[in-house]
Amino acid sequence: MKSNLLFILFIIFLGGIGVYIFKNNSSPEIAKDRMVKEVMVPKTSVNSEEKMAIDKKDDRYVDFSTEILNETKDTRRVLFFNANWCPTCKSARESFTENISKIPSDVTIIVVSYNDDDVTKEEKELAKKYGITYQHTFVQIDDQGSEISKWNGGEINELLSNLK
Repeated sequence: MKSNLLFILFIIFLGGIGVYIFKNNSSPEIAKDRMVKEVMVPKTSVNSEEKMAIDKKDDRYVDFSTEILNETKDTRRVLFFNANWCPTCKSARESFTENISKIPSDVTIIVVSYNDDDVTKEEKELAKKYGITYQHTFVQIDDQGSEISKWNGGEINELLSNLK
């Protein structure tokens, strides 16, 4: 009985040390650096760890919404059918965010969830409309939503070479 009590007190003591260390390592400079990075990096994926605030008017790489699809009709739109668990999709997302300045200003890449738990009805309808059978598929569409071109896979260089 006495050893159980000592064990519990030891665990509580270790937890307290952990909280103390965590709080002391969260300096204002570190917090400020984290905030700056979060504000400067565009939204790039569909999983919750990667979601960040975006300015819809300035971004060339955005998550899908019906509003975004409508607001970007005056740009060359590329639908990126993406799954948050897909390693090749992750590589493409990183390539696009690291090379955002290479994406022409008249191009909008719209990330559409595909084969994830949180896929919306609208995203499912888009996948059906364009005959998408697996993630990491790109479809360039015109202002009426008609398919201009479709390709599978790739990162920034493939995107740029496939744009019409």
